[in-house]
Amino acid sequence: MELLSFGSYLSPDNPEVKVAVLTVEGARGGRLSVLVVDDSPFSRKLLERVLQGQPYDVAFAKDGQEALASISEFRPNIVITDWMLPDLSGPELCRKIRSESKSRYTYVILLTSKAEEENIVEGLAAGADDYLTKPCSVKELVARVGVGRRIIEMHREIQEKNDLLEAAARTDFLTGLPNRRAVEEYAAKQLGGAVRHQFPLWAILIDLDKFKMVNDQYGHLAGDEVLKRLAAILKKNTRTSDICGRLGGDEFILVVTHVPVGHITNLAERLRATFMLEEFTFGGQNLQMTASFGVGGFQHPERPEFRHLLARADAALYEAKTDGRVRAHSK
Repeated sequence: MELLSFGSYLSPDNPEVKVAVLTVEGARGGRLSVLVVDDSPFSRKLLERVLQGQPYDVAFAKDGQEALASISEFRPNIVITDWMLPDLSGPELCRKIRSESKSRYTYVILLTSKAEEENIVEGLAAGADDYLTKPCSVKELVARVGVGRRIIEMHREIQEKNDLLEAAARTDFLTGLPNRRAVEEYAAKQLGGAVRHQFPLWAILIDLDKFKMVNDQYGHLAGDEVLKRLAAILKKNTRTSDICGRLGGDEFILVVTHVPVGHITNLAERLRATFMLEEFTFGGQNLQMTASFGVGGFQHPERPEFRHLLARADAALYEAKTDGRVRAHSK
């Protein structure tokens, strides 16, 4: 069995290396990045030959500080580090990796000639995921890296699912628009910027007129169609710097920045008129739907909270409703 003794040259024609390459290439697709940390040029070259031709992007560091800088820039998925480094020990490097790498998981393999139980416990307690003693076989090293690959892929899958859950928690299921939580989080950030940089910010509330009648006479599927059509119009007419969302029921919101006071009502009127042009047919009958708009604004030097803008927009919406619906009012 060929051993990586880090004192003998590993031939590129070694058959064990070829077998190891085939084993790793059988893993699920996608290249991973590996950082090798060792102060010995010979050891780094040896590990480079082992990983050569495999689905990894490999980088090297000769000490702990260089490794930490590489981790910050290169963001490797797997780190293979020697225990004895010029500035940090392997366990110290593990602890720093764990304390500084919060956004994504880094799989760490500690490679050392220290085989005593207390050393193994110390390395694993410091944050190493695996512990490999020298000399080790080529097959074992590549297999351990393969384990790291599987763990990283599992973490990726978990993160992707968490991201989907997070997106779902901020999305209205029916319309696909941001929900109230997402809108309020976005608006709070924008309001902070509006206060600091003195630009106007507006909340436009939209409420469908006589929506209950649609649900009662034509059913909830018809009502859902009306909601989705209004959502599509809002989404199409929302700039990337702004946000539109569904607050619940038949109430929607549009948060707009950098629009002068003289133009904001025109925007609401344009959206109202666009929605009126939509044609609906339910139960063989043509139906025209309308909506009322209420605009609440912030302009420097005020320092309101977003709930204050919502209250203004809600008051303006109430006026639009009591004034006959099918119109836009502002406060």
